[in-house]
Amino acid sequence: MRRVTEPGTGKRHIARFTRKDHGLAGDHRLHSPTFERNAPPIIAVLSAYLLGRTGNILEIGSGTGQHAAAFTLAFPTLTWIASDPFTEHLESIAAWQAALGIAGPPPVTLDATEDWAETPAIQALRPLAGIYAGNVTHISPWEVTEGLLAGAGKALSEGGRLFLYGPFRDGTEFFGEGNRQFDADLRADDPDWGLRDMAHIEALGRAHGLRAEARHAMPANNHILVLARQG
Repeated sequence: MRRVTEPGTGKRHIARFTRKDHGLAGDHRLHSPTFERNAPPIIAVLSAYLLGRTGNILEIGSGTGQHAAAFTLAFPTLTWIASDPFTEHLESIAAWQAALGIAGPPPVTLDATEDWAETPAIQALRPLAGIYAGNVTHISPWEVTEGLLAGAGKALSEGGRLFLYGPFRDGTEFFGEGNRQFDADLRADDPDWGLRDMAHIEALGRAHGLRAEARHAMPANNHILVLARQG
């Protein structure tokens, strides 16, 4: 998920990394320009919930796979499973695993707008100890967030947590003028995109058996929302 100028399209934002995002490695690895900046503070927050835990963690919308690789190394007692709907991303995820010597499971093809929790690949992993989605909700249609929450309600174990990272709104209020402009830019590119209201997400989560547990303020006016599966 990145901000980009695409010649000939008039759009400044996309939800997909492409071959132009290759580094200098000469393989299928794609590179996110924000990874080095945001991965350490995300790991610091997730550590309070995940250090020492066991079980399967599913990442939805893994993109380049850099975060999935970093999280796998940060939480060695957990099995971190990356997923994405795009072939280029799946190839990059596998390439990062190979480059770093990660012997974890291969990435899963997953479209969050579908009933993904009932697919054979996810059924084999359930119940999940956790689900993580970073920079997904604002740069995809609302149906993706609805699918994320509905699937989490089915796939998480009792007490398992859904972690949502990215920029959000608090009602109609934005966290900084930069986020307000970012929201306007996203909606100009695609009216189905935009920063989501935290309370709206939490209310929909409750309908799927997910209790709003915490909101963590992050650098660059981002947040991590934590929702826990109720028994």
